Amino acid sequence: MKRGIYECIRCGHREIIDSTEPVLHRACPKCGGDMILVGYTFEGVSDFSEESPSQPSEIAFESPYREFGERTAIPREVEEKLNEFYSLRFQGFEGHTAVFEVVEIHKRDFETLLRELSELGYWAALKRRNGRILLFVFPAGKIPPDNPWLPWVFLVLTILSTFFAGYYLALSYISVLDQYGLQGLRNPYLIALSFSISVMAILGTHELGHKIAATYHGVVATMPYFIPFPNILGTLGAVIRVKSPIPTRDAAIDLGVSGPIAGFLVAVPVTMIGLKLSIVIPQQLVPETAGGIYFGTNLLFEGLEKLVLPASGDYVIFLHPVAIAGWVGILVTFLNLIPVAQLDGGHILRAFISEKAHRVITYGVAIFLIGLSYIWEGWLIWAILILFIGIGGNPGALDEVSPVSWKRKVLAVIALLMFIITATPKPLWSG
Repeated sequence: MKRGIYECIRCGHREIIDSTEPVLHRACPKCGGDMILVGYTFEGVSDFSEESPSQPSEIAFESPYREFGERTAIPREVEEKLNEFYSLRFQGFEGHTAVFEVVEIHKRDFETLLRELSELGYWAALKRRNGRILLFVFPAGKIPPDNPWLPWVFLVLTILSTFFAGYYLALSYISVLDQYGLQGLRNPYLIALSFSISVMAILGTHELGHKIAATYHGVVATMPYFIPFPNILGTLGAVIRVKSPIPTRDAAIDLGVSGPIAGFLVAVPVTMIGLKLSIVIPQQLVPETAGGIYFGTNLLFEGLEKLVLPASGDYVIFLHPVAIAGWVGILVTFLNLIPVAQLDGGHILRAFISEKAHRVITYGVAIFLIGLSYIWEGWLIWAILILFIGIGGNPGALDEVSPVSWKRKVLAVIALLMFIITATPKPLWSG
């Protein structure tokens, strides 16, 4: 038998009644207010008013706009958990998603709610819609297991590829020592090893920062995947994949800044050590026809040069491979902080603006990089990549209602400053 679930529009009292009329006037047993139909239940589900000694294990709601017989169920323990945090008014179903209007917030701890709901097999999202706060409750998505061996395979391959890249850079460095008759370590294997260790330490720390932040906020993420590539650096970086939704805007900022800050803290001392080992030659001693690979500069790198190198006047720096590793770390910080799509900077920016505005900025930056490709051709590739990953947008945090804490605002400002001082308009070219 089909029975109606009614809620008092005055006091919020809810109970199951043998009726399916849209409104029962003055039927509330508590305050005498009007009771409105908010869903349906079926035979075998008992009354769940506060006076009833029997409590159903499951509350089955059916939208009045659905065809007769179609139902969607929310377990009783899920509703009880929701009621610990909010006073809710049931609005109906959107597919398998139950929609509630939040009348009052009892506890402002969405991460705890989400964690406890996840244990019950559900997720939730808190959004603003037309001046109202709505809570969406839906079955938790299935999280696929990690591949236990693939990250290790990529790690070994990246160590090898960075070692071979370091060996090539070591030969170039040793040739400069020989050309100018300078003292210095000439073992290409040790230099290659130092380059590989430096690059892996920076990239690994960057991704470890993300992993720690994800774990702290209860976000499921994969182990880091290092990307081997047979280029002058031996790698295209490393990534971790987030496999569950980001709960709050604070969490989104933490996940966004944690990697760049962690990698930055390693890249700076690595760069300083590498600059100390680099070769500084007065410009007049360097032939104008001397070719090679040129590494673009930025405010941070120039500042470290002035701090570490004692040279004055016009000079040419032949970077030690460890300095190149530090330079790579600084460049990775800059690229990841570009505020678009689902890059680290994109997560930070998305915490402060709407998805629509974020998408506009993403496409705007991509167009800007297409124009910037006349300085460095690589920006064209980045523009295409941003357009590609920008198609999926950035859904943002599940909770877009709770305010961003002042600590996260400080972290966002730090990320902005890091982005400015690491910005490298023309990263790499050959002469």
